Amino acid sequence: MDKDWIEVSIVTSSEAVEAVTGILYNTPVKGVSIEDSNDVEFKKKHHGDWDYFDEKLLNIKEGAVIKGYYKEDDEFENNLEYIKKSIDNLHEFGIDKGKGLVISNKVNEQDWENNWKKYYKPTKVGARIVVKPIWEKYDPKDYELVVELDPGMAFGTGTHETTRMCIQALERYVDDNSTVFDIGTGSGILAISAAKLNASKVLGVDLDPVAVDSARQNLKYNNLDNIEIKHGDLMEVVEGKANVIVANIIAEVIKILIPDVNKFITKGGYFISSGIIKDRAKDVIEELRKNKFDIIEVNNQGEWVCIVAKA
Repeated sequence: MDKDWIEVSIVTSSEAVEAVTGILYNTPVKGVSIEDSNDVEFKKKHHGDWDYFDEKLLNIKEGAVIKGYYKEDDEFENNLEYIKKSIDNLHEFGIDKGKGLVISNKVNEQDWENNWKKYYKPTKVGARIVVKPIWEKYDPKDYELVVELDPGMAFGTGTHETTRMCIQALERYVDDNSTVFDIGTGSGILAISAAKLNASKVLGVDLDPVAVDSARQNLKYNNLDNIEIKHGDLMEVVEGKANVIVANIIAEVIKILIPDVNKFITKGGYFISSGIIKDRAKDVIEELRKNKFDIIEVNNQGEWVCIVAKA
């Protein structure tokens, strides 16, 4: 017999998508779907980059709707209250919450599984990297590298502009001599991509134990042995130095991170940072220059910026 679940819908801005997704994963959410109007516009303009895109699935005109799915239990009301408060506080991080509406309603188990899975299809994210949900079939071309992912547990699925830009930068700067640190690894998508690009050693770090479990599970789907996932706060559990450090977080956290990155990056190494809304890019660039980094690339997709800096 199918169980009842609770669907929490959050009406927010495109800018807040990754922050709101992070809020949901601080709760026992079992699945997440994202409908982002910016994705629709981006995919219209870059249609050839997408193996699958059904515009009818994304029918919102502006902003974004993020849906989380929960088992009905005694803790649900507390989790809902946490979500509402956290979204109300997004302005403290310089993030526009948009409408910030939080709506909950019961759904049938079969309905929610079909609901969020239909949004995730194999997606070519970079020149070589293809992100594939574990339940989908995909026949890769000779040069393609397939990242197997369970988006039900994921903080990053490859469809968001910040994730795409970070993966594209990793494709340019990672080689078989690279040691890569992925700070705030979430689903592990960037760490796994670096490992697929044949980095000699990859370390992913996340403060959230749910994210760490998710990333470790995703590692198993990809059969990698050159990668490790650790639980910890930013650079606290990192040892040694990396040639490439990547952080797809938010501008405020990246600014705090920059002085520490200096201690863990080799001379001439690359720091790839994203999760930066256009309006905050100047602040991050100033902080990088203050800490003796050279700005190599400033890329943007939609409202988002990815900065590559050299130590």
